[in-house]
Amino acid sequence: MAGKVEESERFVFNGKIDIPNKYSAGTVGSQFLIELRDNKKIIGIKCPICSQVYVPPRSTCKYCFGKLSDLVKVSNKGTLLTYAVAYQPSPIQPVEPPIAYGIVQLDGANTGFVHMLGEVDPAKLKVGMRVKAVFKVKKERVASVKDIKYFKPLR
Repeated sequence: MAGKVEESERFVFNGKIDIPNKYSAGTVGSQFLIELRDNKKIIGIKCPICSQVYVPPRSTCKYCFGKLSDLVKVSNKGTLLTYAVAYQPSPIQPVEPPIAYGIVQLDGANTGFVHMLGEVDPAKLKVGMRVKAVFKVKKERVASVKDIKYFKPLR
């Protein structure tokens, strides 16, 4: 039987739980990551029914539930849809704060792609600004979304 929770002293234990896990990118995800690593190309997948282009690729259209299989090249340039700036350090952030994250709609895609923003003063970020992907050098690319270092403003 549920009842009212009474006010009580709160005890907080600061700790860390490491949960190792592996992620399978699947067929379309693997092709996306391999293109980033080997060719510095960003690919999406186009729905044959409603023509939505997803980046990163997925296997099913979220609008019409069509099966997706038509890979398409999209631009490495796009428009910043929204952004956030983190000023506090975190062990999962790849660089020291302040660090900006954004959702970029790449030219040729209908969806937003979440990634870091770089080479920009966070105070100068604005929705609608044009950005371009900056890739790691070939020997540092490992078939990860982080093979794109960040998106920088077009000047």
